[in-house]
Amino acid sequence: MTDTYTPPAVWTWDKANGGQFANINRPIAGATHDKDLPVGQHPLQLYSLATPNGQKVTILLEELLAAGFSAAEYDAWLIRISDGDQFSSGFVAVNPNSKIPALMDHSVSPPQRVFESGAILLYLAEKFDAFLPTDPAKRTAALSWLFWQMGSAPLLGGGFGHFYAYAPEKYEYPINRYAMEVKRQLDVLDRHLADNDYMAGDEYSIADMAIWPWYGGVVLGRAYDAVEFLDAGSYTHVLRWARQIDARPAVARGRIVNKTSGPLNEQLHERHDAGDFATRTQDKVEGAA
Repeated sequence: MTDTYTPPAVWTWDKANGGQFANINRPIAGATHDKDLPVGQHPLQLYSLATPNGQKVTILLEELLAAGFSAAEYDAWLIRISDGDQFSSGFVAVNPNSKIPALMDHSVSPPQRVFESGAILLYLAEKFDAFLPTDPAKRTAALSWLFWQMGSAPLLGGGFGHFYAYAPEKYEYPINRYAMEVKRQLDVLDRHLADNDYMAGDEYSIADMAIWPWYGGVVLGRAYDAVEFLDAGSYTHVLRWARQIDARPAVARGRIVNKTSGPLNEQLHERHDAGDFATRTQDKVEGAA
C-alpha cells in the first residue's frame, strides 16, 4: 500500500519527476533551440524515429514503393527524441506539437507539412490512391480502425508501457488499470480478426499499418517485454495477423528505418535510397569504421 497522494491546489512542474523520459517532458510547447531541418533529394522528407508511430509511416512508404509508386521515394531523417531534436525550431515549424513523425511534401507549392501519424497515413494513401479501399464500406471500416488505433494506443504506450516498463517505480494500481485496458483492446482485435484477414476485411490497408507496430509489437515480443505478463500468445488471431504482416518484405524494411536500438543489422539510422538497406545499416557502418 502506498501513501495517499493529495493533489495541490495548483500543479507545479517538478523537472526531476517522470522517469526515463523526464529530460524531454515539459508542460510548455515551442522550440528550445534554433536548428534547421535537413532536406534531401526527394520530394517527400520524413523526420522521425522508429517508435511504433514512426514505423507506421515508413512501412507505408516502403509498401508504396514496392507497389510501383516511384514518386513515393523519400528521405528519412533521424530525430533523436532523447536528445530533444523534436524541439528544434525547424522541427517545431513542421510539427508544433513536437512529436514524431513529421512529413514535408515538397512536390506541391507551397510545400505541405503533415503531422500526426494517422494524418500522414491518410494523406499519403489519398495522394497515391493506394492502401485505402475504394469500396465505401471497406473504406469506412479502414478509417474506423485507423482512428481506433489513434485513440487506443496512448493507453497502451503512455499508460501501460510507461508504468510497466519505464516508470522509475512500479505501482500496482496503474499497472493493473492499464494492463486490463490493453488486454481488452487485444480482445477487441482478436474477435475482429477471427473473421477477417485484415482490419478492413480482405484488403490490406493503412489501418493494418497503423495498428501492427503497436499491437503486433506486443504479441511478437517486441514491446515492453510483456508477452508473458499480458498472456499475449492467447490472442491467436492477433498473432496470426501480426505474423502475416511481419512477413511482408516492405514491412521488414519499413520497421528498421530510423531505428536506433536492437540488432545492428536492424538499424538504418537514415534512409535516402533503396540501396541503403544493403549498405547503410549499422552493422555495415560500424564494420567499416
